[in-house]
Amino acid sequence: MAGRDEEEFGRKKMKMGKEIDGKWPTVKPKKDLKVNRLKSTHLFTISNFLTAYEAKTFIEVAELIGFVHQGSLGPTKGEAYRDNDRISVNDPILAESLWESGLNKVFDDIKLYGKAAVGLNPNIRFYRYKVGQMFGRHIDESVELEQGGRTYYTLLVYLSGVLSPKGKANLGTNDSSMQPLAGGETVFYDQRHGVVAEVSPHEGMALLHLHGAKCMLHEARSVTKGIKYVLRSDVAFA
Repeated sequence: MAGRDEEEFGRKKMKMGKEIDGKWPTVKPKKDLKVNRLKSTHLFTISNFLTAYEAKTFIEVAELIGFVHQGSLGPTKGEAYRDNDRISVNDPILAESLWESGLNKVFDDIKLYGKAAVGLNPNIRFYRYKVGQMFGRHIDESVELEQGGRTYYTLLVYLSGVLSPKGKANLGTNDSSMQPLAGGETVFYDQRHGVVAEVSPHEGMALLHLHGAKCMLHEARSVTKGIKYVLRSDVAFA
């Protein structure tokens, strides 16, 4: 699927007659990122990982490229139910800028299987969920990277979000997203299918969780209002 998305990405660049790669926002280094850890799990969030400007610019460029719908055959065919829109780009420079913006320091003290975090998967994905779209219960797989290392953490960065505590909407930048987001929570379950955590999307917030053998079952609930945009990558260890 990633190959198909990258081919479509290349065709769109040629059709437009200009390069899109350089238009991703420059992700500025952040000092003193606020990490919120969920007790007794490897799940944590980082508030304001991206600024509002960075998040909105990612949305603008992603919409300019154009999303491709991604679905599934559903549980009856052994697949998690999936209904969203997607872009996949291989961009080592973007991956490095996201990593160096502060994630590298967050993972300084996190070791897994005797390995240390070394960076992000350069395969950057963008997801768009419109009203009614969702991603059913599933786990994320660990993968070996061609450049070395293996992924053990999922990185999700919400580019749009629900109402802020002050009641101001975190709005997208195109007409269809000019309303507050509702729904779209990322929900984690234990082995008995009890809810461990419900994470509401907030503009610029990062969510990280273990994947592979220790991945918790989780889902992206249906969006009920607005549009949910997400940036996705993976943290590699070596």
